[in-house]
Amino acid sequence: MCGICGYIHLDKAKRPSAIILEGMMDTLIRRGPDDEGLYLKENIALGHRRLSIIDLATGHQPMFNEDGSIVIVYNGEIYNFQELKTILEKKNHIFRTHSDTEVIIHAYEEYGKDCLEHFNGMFAFAIWDSKDDSLFLARDRFGKKPLYYALFDNQFIFGSEPKAILKHPSVRREIDINALSKYLSYEYVPSPYSIFKNIYKLEAGSMLSLKDMEYRVKRYWDLSFEHKINFDLKDAEAQLLKLLKESVRKRLISDVPLGVFLSGGIDSSSVVSMMAELMDPKDIKTFSIGFREESFDESSDARIIADYFGTDHHEKILSPNTMLDVLPDILDLLDEPFADSSIIPTYLVSRFARQHVKVTLGGDGGDELFLGYPSFLAHELVRYFDFLPDIIKKTPLKILAKIAQTSYDYMSLNFKTLRFLRGLNYPEEIRHQVWVGSFTPEDQKKLFLPNKGLNYDPFDIYNVTDKFFQNVKKLDSLDRAMYIYIKTYMTDDILAKVDRASMANSLEVRAPFLDTEFTDFATGIPSYFKLRNFKTKWILKDALMDRLPRQTLKKRKQGFAVPVAKWLKTDLRPLLFSAFEKKKVDGEGIFDYAYISNLLQEFVTNKVDRRKEIWALFMFEMWYDKWMR
Repeated sequence: MCGICGYIHLDKAKRPSAIILEGMMDTLIRRGPDDEGLYLKENIALGHRRLSIIDLATGHQPMFNEDGSIVIVYNGEIYNFQELKTILEKKNHIFRTHSDTEVIIHAYEEYGKDCLEHFNGMFAFAIWDSKDDSLFLARDRFGKKPLYYALFDNQFIFGSEPKAILKHPSVRREIDINALSKYLSYEYVPSPYSIFKNIYKLEAGSMLSLKDMEYRVKRYWDLSFEHKINFDLKDAEAQLLKLLKESVRKRLISDVPLGVFLSGGIDSSSVVSMMAELMDPKDIKTFSIGFREESFDESSDARIIADYFGTDHHEKILSPNTMLDVLPDILDLLDEPFADSSIIPTYLVSRFARQHVKVTLGGDGGDELFLGYPSFLAHELVRYFDFLPDIIKKTPLKILAKIAQTSYDYMSLNFKTLRFLRGLNYPEEIRHQVWVGSFTPEDQKKLFLPNKGLNYDPFDIYNVTDKFFQNVKKLDSLDRAMYIYIKTYMTDDILAKVDRASMANSLEVRAPFLDTEFTDFATGIPSYFKLRNFKTKWILKDALMDRLPRQTLKKRKQGFAVPVAKWLKTDLRPLLFSAFEKKKVDGEGIFDYAYISNLLQEFVTNKVDRRKEIWALFMFEMWYDKWMR
């Protein structure tokens, strides 16, 4: 894992500055503390910070082809690089290193931009081709590795994180108010937007070509649902396990120590199960963290799996103070506002694991591919409600929400009922985002000052979600939902969270569930094998029946959540009210202070459970103080 950055003067007579490039590279040092390299020639500047994982001795970047006409800076891992290297050697390509970086260079020489079709891995890279006088940027299929770009003062600028781009003196730091509106709806800024005006994310599965002073973005890959499996269930389960095991095997290739994040849920437990078939379980280092708040704690579930397989288990129980103490560090790494509070424990478990290993495996992607989220159950429940008149289907739920006492435990009945109710007000295209997000368009109309010029049409605020829905209108409804989650929530929340939290601790995290061959197979499994009789991940659990403890297979889905509501009412209360002082909010000129004040009072008096909205606003204000003042 690494950090990359660079810029090009579109006026070829101008020359880049080593000082500027080094300043951009310095912002990425935690992504790559082991080595650095830069390339400056004519109007092009490329920078690289390296976290050494494979080919420790000769993997220095920037890296060149034989005659030096092609140069690359690259962040990621290509898991099939050894197979590709063999193919390319047969085509007379000569290799000087043992790194996957050089495989990308020669694949580009051989296949051009179509090289992307051959890569199975996670990556973001930039290739400068002096023969063609062009720049080629690309990002992996699911967006596990980030890449941002911008155009300022006739200069094309890119980097692994916005902070690298912001370091360039030509870049103007302005909030994109439309992106802020989307953040408050999604709890993250969805691709291709960023919180900063004129800075963009390269979308997952996309490439960017810059030539003759113009750039063009093109999607090179998308999920396919066309070929559903046509063999029986047991054959499907056997193939699923075979592909998962092979995916794990590929991700055990490393020249440094590695381990695995273990929550005790189905996904991480299945990864440990596959690892135990490939290596001595005593050599598997598993890492988990727990919380003193019982409703949020999964440490006992992780211990069950560690004991079952006999792994070298490492566990840490966190106090509220431990988690709150790292909030400043997290704000340092979050150069975009981000309201998924699980970034705090993700950061801490990454820091904990980094004391022992340099690489970990995780279970990311399992919930999306196998319909594991509670919102997929809600999706099915809606089918039973849709044929009823509004007054009949909503009245019992409203009564239940009033009867259920407001509780700030994990996923309380009151919280789930209110969430489900509000989603019923929206069409399928955007309903899921309403369920999992924070501020609805109606909320935002009250929150923003009237002079912001925002369009509060739900299909404008949720246009990213609707765009993906339109791509798959012909699929069954659960496949549509799965596709949207993968394209939005998984890419810009889950994977972004893990990337930022782990790389801030110079730790690489690999995701076996997102292997190319495995995902091609998983998307071909009919949705009724995944969600059956209101049981999520049905086929995955059934396939693992003889490989995992029964209590693990029966465990209900629990996210990597933290008790933010309790914190905001206790330990964080002074900071919360300080963040929303009238003078401060009015001075920013974005939000209506009276609305925020009322929101806070509803929350602290337990009148309405608005923990998600309060936390999203709080994280924005903390981000604003760090990055915009």
